[in-house]
Amino acid sequence: MVGGGAERRPVGGYVPLVEAWRGDMVESVHFGAIAVVDPEGGLRHHAGDPETPIYLRSIAKPAQALPLLMSGAAGRFGLTAAELAVIIGSHNGETVHLEAVRSILGKIGLGEDALLCGAHAPYHKPTANDLRRRGIAPSVLHNNCSGKHAGMLALAIHLGAPTGTYLEPDHPVQVRIRAAIEMLAGLPPGGARLATDGCSAPTFGMPLRAAALLYARLVAAAGGALLDPGARGAAATAELASAARRAIEAMRRHPEMIAGDDRLCTALIRLGRHGLVAKIGAEGVYGLGFASDGKPLGLALKIADGEGHRSRTTAVVEALRQLGVLEEDEARRIAGQFVGDLRNRRGLVVGRVQPVFVL
Repeated sequence: MVGGGAERRPVGGYVPLVEAWRGDMVESVHFGAIAVVDPEGGLRHHAGDPETPIYLRSIAKPAQALPLLMSGAAGRFGLTAAELAVIIGSHNGETVHLEAVRSILGKIGLGEDALLCGAHAPYHKPTANDLRRRGIAPSVLHNNCSGKHAGMLALAIHLGAPTGTYLEPDHPVQVRIRAAIEMLAGLPPGGARLATDGCSAPTFGMPLRAAALLYARLVAAAGGALLDPGARGAAATAELASAARRAIEAMRRHPEMIAGDDRLCTALIRLGRHGLVAKIGAEGVYGLGFASDGKPLGLALKIADGEGHRSRTTAVVEALRQLGVLEEDEARRIAGQFVGDLRNRRGLVVGRVQPVFVL
């Protein structure tokens, strides 16, 4: 029996992005959609329908950090660029990440118990294995979103708002975050749909194209461009642009805090090509900002079935190759590092994963 309801409907707009071959036959196909947008909202490239609805999940994090900067809270608490980067990141749970989150909590005078993100095992396998060997349960600090939550708590304290309810959609922290996201994504106030993310914070639904616009405007602001003030006014827009510049600079200066060892986001940002910033999100989502021929562009990608490893990585690397952000040898090396050939239990090569789309 299939559940139903008014909101249940077929989701179209996805096209084949990646194939998995075994021997001489296609065994699996991953569908998805990609949108590449300039800061004015012009659609530059796409695969599939750019209006496909998605939830931002963790690709929202650079924008979620902006009210912290706009309010003066980051300055008040003396947050460093590395700490700002871990607030933006979906970190591995390595020691460097835990120390940064502890430092933020210490500066704002709160303990780990104030974090409402929940606990999960570190993404970093050596760290997770070490905890398991020592019989230590993961803590909330290991949650990949603990930095984001520490930043939200810092903003709550700065605003004099309650810290126990900082995840509620009508909390002053979340109201400011939603406004910043909608402004960057070109949506009217209240235009983003709300749901609950894996870390219990609000997540934001919008067309894929709007998510790409958010990234285009982030990197445009980092390059000194002012956003179109629209109905929100020039002053608010200038504050947002200044905060975006600082957020993007933190990502570029500290890519190790955005993800960590053996993670695609960190590897791509470390290349330093075209001012690239990269951010992963759950359920097969990815966000990228970069410059092409001196023009800021944003890219948003969604794998239809939510597969987060071979298909998403392959599609991201191929899109950057087609757009000239990665050279052929760089794309080949990164694809090999994070995906590689299909191998069986004996380590024999039995197939390959390859992109099949053209932007």
